[in-house]
Amino acid sequence: MKLSSRIDVMKPSAIREAGKLIAAKENCISFAAGLPSPDFIPVDIVKEVTNKILSENGIQALQYGPTKGHEPLLRKIQERMAGKDMKCGIENLQITTGSQQAISFSAMLFIDKGDTLITENPSYLGALASFAPFECNVKGVDADEHGMKMDELEALLESDPKAKMIYVVPNFSNPTGKTWSLERRKKLYELASKYDLPIIEDDPYGEIRFEGEVVPSIKSFDVEERVVYLGSFSKIFCAGLRVGWIMANPDLINKYEMIKQGADLQSNQLAQMQVEEYLNQYDLDEQVKFIIESYKAKRDLMCNLIDEHFPESIKRTHPEGGMFVWLELPEGADATALLPKALEKNVGFVPGGPFFPGTGNDNTIRLNFSTMAPDKIEEGIIKLGELFRDEF
Repeated sequence: MKLSSRIDVMKPSAIREAGKLIAAKENCISFAAGLPSPDFIPVDIVKEVTNKILSENGIQALQYGPTKGHEPLLRKIQERMAGKDMKCGIENLQITTGSQQAISFSAMLFIDKGDTLITENPSYLGALASFAPFECNVKGVDADEHGMKMDELEALLESDPKAKMIYVVPNFSNPTGKTWSLERRKKLYELASKYDLPIIEDDPYGEIRFEGEVVPSIKSFDVEERVVYLGSFSKIFCAGLRVGWIMANPDLINKYEMIKQGADLQSNQLAQMQVEEYLNQYDLDEQVKFIIESYKAKRDLMCNLIDEHFPESIKRTHPEGGMFVWLELPEGADATALLPKALEKNVGFVPGGPFFPGTGNDNTIRLNFSTMAPDKIEEGIIKLGELFRDEF
């Protein structure tokens, strides 16, 4: 049978492909997954709130719900957005099946075949995979420790009239863990205004800050309503419930709602009610504090061990929050070729090359510190250090 041409441009996720290799190794220490720590999945609490929902509102929870989302949950999100200095009514919100769906919907809304979509270099791998079916040209702009380089962005915008959308993860980026400065955020907004482009601001990690001052979101100074903000409960509550949201101007939200109707009618009604009931009964900010305390300790442990055991020729980031440390190996190194050697030592990671829209950058690696226990982090980093010292 004949398949669509878009299938030819789609590729399997490098993270999940690495995960298959790692899963095949018994008792492997994995720094590959982008998962929240299992220590903070509140199984007993979810049982409790689920029993309450099914006892009191079982029919509503198990029936179709509104495409826009469960209104009591929308009001809870509205309150959280207001606490971040983002003016928001429920008319500005659309529930999605995780941020991943919101990213795909954004490309569907703004991108035509042959258009240019701009990301950071490197960028979130799931977003790059989501953009592929739309047959657009994804171009990456290099970033330093302060965020995307604005001179390079402006040069790209000046030279490419087909640029239609900018996608960024300005807080504790996946994969690098870097955070944009306020100056870079304001300049991005200025350039988006000048060239009349929407900004998709993806913020799944923003609340998981270990240190440093909170930097205002791009959405918080969006006077022209050109920023689409994406949020999620996946990293701070329960990833498997897949409850995320879009915040944008009401006209755009109406269009997102139409796209949602065609995609899957609605997000899981029970999952939305579970999140809402949890927010009614418990303090999510307290849970976030425990996550921050744990992840900070793991970040510190991983970074200190890298400094102690890795060759000086390997550079790392020092994330102020989030879940990832990014490594740059010496020029000419190939992280994909190193992965089987690491697996022989029962340690896994994700090669960094696939996080770039273009080719190259094979001398990079993403390490996750949220999932493994401290003793496993220590064992795994020491083993990687042995491998890297032999190689470099």
